[in-house]
Amino acid sequence: MIQTCINLFKNKDTRNKILFTLAMLFIYRLGSAIPSPGINMDAISSGIADNSLLSMMNLLGGGSLQRFSIFAMGVGPYITASIIIQLLSMDVIPALTEMAKSGQQGRVKMDKITRYLGVVLSFAQAFTMIYAFDVSSHILEASSLANYFYTATVLTAGTMFLLWIGDRISQKGIGNGVSIIIFAGIVSNLPFTFSQTYSVLVDASNQTAMFNGLIQFALFIAMYLVIILLVVVMQLAVRKIPIQYTSSSVQKGKNDITFLPFKINSASVIPVIFAQSIMTAPQIIASFFPANGFTEAMGNILSLQKPVGLVIYAILTILFTFFYTNMQVDPSKVAENLGKGGAYIPGIRPGNETKEYLGKVLNRITVLGAAGLTFLALLPYLLPMVTNLPTSTAIGGTGIIIVVGVAMETMSQLKGQLTQKAYRGFLNK
Repeated sequence: MIQTCINLFKNKDTRNKILFTLAMLFIYRLGSAIPSPGINMDAISSGIADNSLLSMMNLLGGGSLQRFSIFAMGVGPYITASIIIQLLSMDVIPALTEMAKSGQQGRVKMDKITRYLGVVLSFAQAFTMIYAFDVSSHILEASSLANYFYTATVLTAGTMFLLWIGDRISQKGIGNGVSIIIFAGIVSNLPFTFSQTYSVLVDASNQTAMFNGLIQFALFIAMYLVIILLVVVMQLAVRKIPIQYTSSSVQKGKNDITFLPFKINSASVIPVIFAQSIMTAPQIIASFFPANGFTEAMGNILSLQKPVGLVIYAILTILFTFFYTNMQVDPSKVAENLGKGGAYIPGIRPGNETKEYLGKVLNRITVLGAAGLTFLALLPYLLPMVTNLPTSTAIGGTGIIIVVGVAMETMSQLKGQLTQKAYRGFLNK
């Protein structure tokens, strides 16, 4: 690992890409510290801590929402727009389906539509959030419709500028720009999380309490490392299905068998985001109306700090995991592609039987993926129930999934670039 990092900085092109990426991330973090105009900062933190959707937005934005900076919305609206467009292109809207099948030109058009939708969602989300915050916590120094529109426009512009930074990173830097921005935001909050956890657990008033607190803090760090290990295993775990070819020109030997890999967690963290959105959307809508018995009952049922809400949240996460996995990996298309490539699964007839077999395997391994993802999603809410940790310092499984996934993907790309440079150097000798 150390030698790989040394080799990365020895190569001039790779070094320049890394430095450019760091420069763009510096601009991002600088903007995250600039507060939006006309905001009362003292009234914000309590509202975020009590709302899981806002907590998720704050996580993806690296704490920008808690400071209500010009980047408070992060890239969340663009991610939501991407998911919506992706869903609609699955034979829902024929025009989008055609674009998805039109290669690079179609993807460019879809990306443009996604960005337009991202602007609309960003403004709507910012306006709704500002209004709800102002009604409940009076965060604006002067409440008026003009100020709502003005602040929402500033936050929307911040989101679009973040997308521009992400594009620059993708073109001239390393990795996927949007993913790198989310990664940097989450990692930037880790020191604050650990320091706050230390202050909560460790009581320096006497030696016995301090010793017990240090033991608990050490267990907290150990649990964090165990969860990272679990996420890495989930990201790397695959079910290998052996593949054979009918053409003799591509026959493989026994020691060089071709496999079709199915990831255990093909859906990544998307089901968690979907489930949290559904859980909190009714509560956000209810905030626009006067409090009554119905809204209070709905808030108690859907609250992620209550057992009933956690059960509903777990069920939604599992359902969305199966739904999104079957969207990402379509057994019928995989079976069709195998047939076109002259490949088949030993012991399974091509066509419908292959499709059924692949669907059965996919559903079985998704059970493990859904269980692991649900455990990681529930962990931040279960720990405060059984320990004295506040919700804000609990171990965030969702954030760890994002961080580990982006880190592994970026490192894989960098190693691929090093290998490519090594081959070029070998050919030029």
